[in-house]
Amino acid sequence: MISSIQARQEVLNAAREIAASGMVIGTWGNVSARSRDVEGFVITPSGMDYGSMTAEDMVVVDYDRQVLEGSFKPSSETPLHLAIYKARPDVHAIVHVHSPFATAFAVAGRSIPVILEETAQAIGHEIAVVPYALAGSRKLGEYAVQTLGTAGCAALLAHHGVIGCANTVSQALRICYVTEQTAQIALYAHMLGSVPSLPEEEINRLHQGFKNYGQKK
Repeated sequence: MISSIQARQEVLNAAREIAASGMVIGTWGNVSARSRDVEGFVITPSGMDYGSMTAEDMVVVDYDRQVLEGSFKPSSETPLHLAIYKARPDVHAIVHVHSPFATAFAVAGRSIPVILEETAQAIGHEIAVVPYALAGSRKLGEYAVQTLGTAGCAALLAHHGVIGCANTVSQALRICYVTEQTAQIALYAHMLGSVPSLPEEEINRLHQGFKNYGQKK
């Protein structure tokens, strides 16, 4: 697990990236990460411009939702992040975005099927819709935990957006990117005909194989 100093910088970098990439508009969306030297997590402050934020502006919140460090209010979506962290000790980073194609599925109440090899590799499951609850509410956090289950890493928030959960901030970002790409291709494919999912055994094989992908230190 990373230090709180590193977590602050990674959260800031990811927040700037989701804004620059068009996955959020204005100050919407949020990013968080656990760190090894605090009993809690680092999260983006509420309603602050991503371009002007600094690493020192990040807020550290404990698992009782108390602010441990920071001069600003934490993200209004802190209850969502908190619920996932408390339920999933394997999750160390969360990215929440409002990317348009994936959010279209969230508005329609439609899960995103596993139609691409990269979806199977990076996510490994259908991206289901979390039942609607008011943004920032504890109920939304409860519904998200139920939808993600014990191993899910991506979900759609009904009428809202996308969450990606992973071991690192970069992995959570990748999950959001892959979710958006899959949603876009699924919508285009639907114009041409059916949108079949990959077979379950193939999804499992690709997802397991991806764990050993790339260069290992």
